[in-house]
Amino acid sequence: MRLEELLRDVSCTAVYAPPELEIRGVSYDSREVKPGELFAAIPGEKEDGAAFIARAFSAGAVCALCRNGTPTDVPRVETDAPRRALAQISANWYARPAEAMCLIGVTGTNGKTTSTYLIRHILERVRQAKVGLVGTVQNVIDGNILPARRTTPESCDLQALLHTMKEARCTHAVMEVSSHALALDRVWGLHFAAGLFTNLTRDHLDFHGTMEAYARAKAGLFTACDTAVYNRDDPWHEEILARCGAPRISFGLHRGAEVYAEAIELTPEGVSFTAVRGERAVPVKVSLPGRFSVYNVLGAMAVALALGIPLEDSADALADFTGVKGRMEVLDMPDRDFTVLIDYAHTPDALENVLQTVRGFAAGRTVAVFGCGGDRDRSKRPQMGAIAARWADYSVVTSDNPRSEAPEEIIREIVSGMSGAQYDVVPERQSAIFYALDHARTGDVIVLCGKGHETYQEIAGKKRHLDEREIVAEWLKSR
Repeated sequence: MRLEELLRDVSCTAVYAPPELEIRGVSYDSREVKPGELFAAIPGEKEDGAAFIARAFSAGAVCALCRNGTPTDVPRVETDAPRRALAQISANWYARPAEAMCLIGVTGTNGKTTSTYLIRHILERVRQAKVGLVGTVQNVIDGNILPARRTTPESCDLQALLHTMKEARCTHAVMEVSSHALALDRVWGLHFAAGLFTNLTRDHLDFHGTMEAYARAKAGLFTACDTAVYNRDDPWHEEILARCGAPRISFGLHRGAEVYAEAIELTPEGVSFTAVRGERAVPVKVSLPGRFSVYNVLGAMAVALALGIPLEDSADALADFTGVKGRMEVLDMPDRDFTVLIDYAHTPDALENVLQTVRGFAAGRTVAVFGCGGDRDRSKRPQMGAIAARWADYSVVTSDNPRSEAPEEIIREIVSGMSGAQYDVVPERQSAIFYALDHARTGDVIVLCGKGHETYQEIAGKKRHLDEREIVAEWLKSR
């Protein structure tokens, strides 16, 4: 592709390269540059890509994308917004694949993954649509599962995914849109048929700094959608939608919402309720336990409504929904008189939701096995300790992803909020899980919190394999 074609609709301040320059690819990692490619020297959290321009050209790059005034004399394109420029360049390189599909974006602190799976399920059942999925657990294209490194990939990788979806004749793409992706312009230039806001609770403040900045990042989705679907019960919804000029559909557990739930029944097997919109009342039953699942289901049904799918059709489609890996996932425990769940709960709000739900149906104790991530917002550690102290009958405090921090220091900060609680500390996670299982009693529900779908643990900056399903299976075999 000629450089001038690649720069279509890209906001450039200067171009120091011939327009007919042939570009053979786009890369933002100097270690992966191939001959003939354009290297995007984008600023990162720790390092600036401009420092690697020379390395990229040594590997065969023929042009650089960089910020204004970058000290280099190589052929280059300068811009005051390199991340936005990369997003548009990537879209051009892959022939703007998103324009061939209906995009649905989901943002919020909790519930994004489950919501995307619910929406995909409805579209596949009701519209017989071919739906691509982009998210935290995995990316899915035409039944093929691709690993996910980030909730929302870098713009170049995201456009490559969308291109593959287009080639597979996907009609829709449902995407988790993280606050990082919005703040870092990974989805810049994409337009969504519907955007869904699930909720906003404390998380990622190590990156955003304040809840207000976190909310502003999330709000970016709703300046680029045809219909905004939002949780009216969440106190942040007004700030999230402050700059949104699109039509809106609200959902919640109260009559003030356009779509609301009444006659809610919660069981260990799932939720049932009546979804109400105006004079229409539709019975709903879904195999997802917990009051928070009512919000996820309502949000998905409201998104479907925005796409022209009646509530009745969504309810029929969701009757056979079977859940999501790592979200209130029940493990098979043959010949055992206690239950083991895996959940991704790694924020204060998510931990409280999960433990409240389990406490509502556990015949015995509610047992939490949990930790907190290192190199992240430290203020939530005692909060999560206090939540476990309140809602779990017993806890085993362990490591999550300590990253570069000492696990014992993270645990010390967690237990500072657990005054009066019944708990033990077992820093090594596999040992902690074994310990919890060894001390299980009849009727207990043990919740392994924080890892969910993840199959690794990051310690001292290195990732090592850790799959809690395998750990529980190993315990069953050894016992």
